[in-house]
Amino acid sequence: MKNGIIAIVLTAMTVLAAPVTAQDKTVSDSTEIVDSSATQPQAADTLPAGFALDEVIDENDMADMQAAAQQEGGLHTKLKTKFVEGTAGFMSLVALALVLGLAFCIERIIYLTLSEINAKKLLADIEKKVEAGDIEGAKAICRDTRGPVASICYQGLLHIHEAMDVVERSIESYGNVQVAKLEKGCSWITLFIAIAPSLGFLGTVIGMVMAFDQIQEFGDIGPTIVASGMKVALITTIFGIIVALVLQVFYSYILSKIEHLTSQMEESAITLLDIIMKHKQHTEA
Repeated sequence: MKNGIIAIVLTAMTVLAAPVTAQDKTVSDSTEIVDSSATQPQAADTLPAGFALDEVIDENDMADMQAAAQQEGGLHTKLKTKFVEGTAGFMSLVALALVLGLAFCIERIIYLTLSEINAKKLLADIEKKVEAGDIEGAKAICRDTRGPVASICYQGLLHIHEAMDVVERSIESYGNVQVAKLEKGCSWITLFIAIAPSLGFLGTVIGMVMAFDQIQEFGDIGPTIVASGMKVALITTIFGIIVALVLQVFYSYILSKIEHLTSQMEESAITLLDIIMKHKQHTEA
């Protein structure tokens, strides 16, 4: 009887405990579902609003392509790399020669370009004024016109009432002054043209000294040891020659403009002397 009562009690406890266990399992399962659902929105929240997963992948691919392109680099990047490899301290002197040389070249080009005028039209206007006896009007035209041609014509008109020899000497002397103004600064350009390759050759010598120093330090003449010094020597030489070539091109263009203006001044001087000669003959008659 006692054993039967104990069996009944155990059975009742088992029945009562079963729903509680099921309920706890249900609650734990629901908790896991809630946790997983809470985790999924957090992962989704990492994506920008309005972007799909394939769009993010495409952007990542684009970023990889851009990074690869940057690693390859363009001409500017390669030049900068070679500049640093040639030792930035020494290569800065070559770059300084290039910058200063280009500054003088640009200044001369601007000056010579502004000095160019229509000389034939200017002389035609002067001739009309001189034939009409309006010498002051001819001088005013020269004063209002820029350039060495107008300056020479004005100088000749200042001595129009003097002998032709005096007028000719005055024009010739003032013409030499104007030519000197046209050539102003060209000596600096030639200096930088000579300095640039000289700096390159100096870098070659320095690179060779570096190579021999490394050979002495390691006691070996392997290609890896000598390569760095030889690389510096060649890079500095290349950059020095490039700078000299660039400046030489600009200098040749400047010389061509100076020659054009000089020939224009000579032709204008001859024409002006003819105009003054005709005026003197007309006034004497």
